[in-house]
Amino acid sequence: MANASEQFGQLQQKVDEGQQNVKAAAAEDKQQLKARVESARQSADEQAAKLKASAQDTSAEAKGHVSDLHQKWGEHVADVRQRIDQRQAERDVRQAEREAEWAEDYAFSAVDLAAAAIEEAEYAVLDAALARQEADALAGASA
Repeated sequence: MANASEQFGQLQQKVDEGQQNVKAAAAEDKQQLKARVESARQSADEQAAKLKASAQDTSAEAKGHVSDLHQKWGEHVADVRQRIDQRQAERDVRQAEREAEWAEDYAFSAVDLAAAAIEEAEYAVLDAALARQEADALAGASA
């Protein structure tokens, strides 16, 4: 299992892959874009499942905070997915325009949330490294 620092390093790879997918999507036709969207959705679902599974491995103290976050995130994703599915069923031009604007706004919000999560992850990884150094120093001093 990767340590926290290694996991944080893997975020860059995910960001790079996402950026490549977004850039490639700009040149795709509707069918290609639909396939890319479905692939991204499946990948997001798989990541959410991994996140849920990893929550079971956290310490009891952190588990409550993580569990609450996972529950809220799961509810949020379900709401968004329901709205996306509804949008795909509707063909009214005005409604489609409103939904496109909503989808764009949501994309901006999701990117902002991801940026905040990365900042928080960086803080958490650095704090964990500091906590480990302090614990090791105390263990060494008492030995």
